[in-house]
This record gives sequence, structure tokens and C-alpha cells, in this order.
Amino acid sequence: PLSGVSLSAQPPGGQVALGDRLVLSCAVAAGTGPLSFSWHRRGSWAPLGTGPRLELRHVGDNDSGHYQCRVSNGDSVAESVPLNVTVL
Repeated sequence: PLSGVSLSAQPPGGQVALGDRLVLSCAVAAGTGPLSFSWHRRGSWAPLGTGPRLELRHVGDNDSGHYQCRVSNGDSVAESVPLNVTVL
């Protein structure tokens, strides 16, 4: 099974100035098989992206919120703890 899904942000802490770039990275501590990633913002089921990184090039006011990455290996699904992104 998958475990230890963690989220990190650049800039650290998810605090980003309006118009700047935000990069979110998803890491998996344990898990086998081909991993598929999807990114979600709380309140919306539409995936924002697929892959271990999500890049927002020009952050806008409506980009703030809680972001999560979801990882699946076909057998199980694990989610990261939500990261709160704040647009300054």
C-alpha cells in the first residue's frame, strides 16, 4: 500500500505574492508500482494537474486555498495532508 504522501511548496509554507510563481511537489515515502498523481483544491473535484509537480506560473487571488495531491498505484489511493496556499 501507499504511505507517507507529503506535499512541499516553493516558496516554503505556501505563501506567495500575487503574480509570482508557486510550485507544489508531491512525494511518496512508500509504495510500489506505477504511480499516478492528481492535484486538487478543496471544494473542487476537477483535477488541477497530473504528475508529481504542480506549477502555477502567475498566482491570482482565486488561487488561494487548500491544495492536496492524491496518489494512486492502481491498488490503493493515498492523499497528502492539505497545504494552505495564501496569496499575499
